[in-house]
Amino acid sequence: MNPDLSRLQPYPFEKLRQLFKGVTPNTRHSEIKLFIGEPQHETPLLIKEALAASLGGLAHYPTTIGSPELRGAIARWIERRYEVGPVDPETQVIPVNGSREALFSFCQAVIDPTAARGGPPIVVCPNPFYQIYEGAALLAGAEPRFLNTLPENGFAFDFDSLSEAEWQRVQLFYVCSPGNPTGKVLDLEDWRRLFALADRYGFVIAADECYSEIYFDEASPPLGGLQAAQRLGRGWERLVMFSSLSKRSNVPGLRSGFVAGDAAVLKPFLLYRTYHGCAMNPAVQVASVAAWSDEAHVRDNRRRYREKFDAVTPILAEALGAERPDASFYFWAKTPGDDREFARRLLAEYNVMLLPGSFLAREAGGVNPGQGFTRIALVAPLAECLEAAERIRSFTSKLQD
Repeated sequence: MNPDLSRLQPYPFEKLRQLFKGVTPNTRHSEIKLFIGEPQHETPLLIKEALAASLGGLAHYPTTIGSPELRGAIARWIERRYEVGPVDPETQVIPVNGSREALFSFCQAVIDPTAARGGPPIVVCPNPFYQIYEGAALLAGAEPRFLNTLPENGFAFDFDSLSEAEWQRVQLFYVCSPGNPTGKVLDLEDWRRLFALADRYGFVIAADECYSEIYFDEASPPLGGLQAAQRLGRGWERLVMFSSLSKRSNVPGLRSGFVAGDAAVLKPFLLYRTYHGCAMNPAVQVASVAAWSDEAHVRDNRRRYREKFDAVTPILAEALGAERPDASFYFWAKTPGDDREFARRLLAEYNVMLLPGSFLAREAGGVNPGQGFTRIALVAPLAECLEAAERIRSFTSKLQD
């Protein structure tokens, strides 16, 4: 077996399962789960109807590159959403089975161990981060390196924590904007500095933008990587974005997304995927065309999240000092005391399940930036989110007595 498999840490939800082992929830309260970022709004009818009407496609093998209709719908969406273009659906777009599998496989295709100088290739990850980045790096034979993003610094990357020799070894840099779990959106200056480093050291940027459509101001959508590059007068060289329908359209089970960007990077990645065997289900492709072609259901989705944040933010601000994020559906809130003990006691006493922040980060520079934080996913219905917030307020008030 691949020896690097032994270097993989348990997934955060497995750690949570172990943490809650032996905890007896207070059943006087109904169970409320806010620990996982799984959208719970209903799937739009137009997507379900398109999927059901296309089941005849199951009689045919799909191509890895996807249908021209799907690639065209994605390219047009990118052009509308980010005001960029033109996007070539033949060379700059590849449909994928959700952003998660693509974020992992992309690293396997990009990393070149023979090109490393002075040590193994480095894959840079934000810290806290989405654990797929770390696993992808390890199984590609690279060394994951974590750049702390701390609230006191506005969740900006600590670029100075890497030496010149380490930057020389960087081959891939994962960015998540809006960030999981912080909700931080990179601004134009953040992108400018990152592009300058990529151009200087020649690494590829993987821009994870799966939360890009969950934001609060309809007039100010989050800036995307391709969009930032165009605004800065830069091409898309060594830049690939990853997007998904899961959060945008409430279809996490559809497993549908795309990668887009530098055609010179996507061409060998497509070759890798041809051997990897990950062509998208033909019926899912048709349903995805319907989803990417409609914005009404996405605006309604955002409205629902806005309502939840409007209702819950004052309560969690009082209880935990929580602040509304730039975007996404998470609160990244400071816990009174140890984050793991906070989660255990909240479950035991109030039957609310949250994710300890330390499970979403690694120690870097002598600190785990998730320690003493919790991630709260506002994915449940409004009434449940409000009830959970009230229970958290009651719990924290008891801790202060």
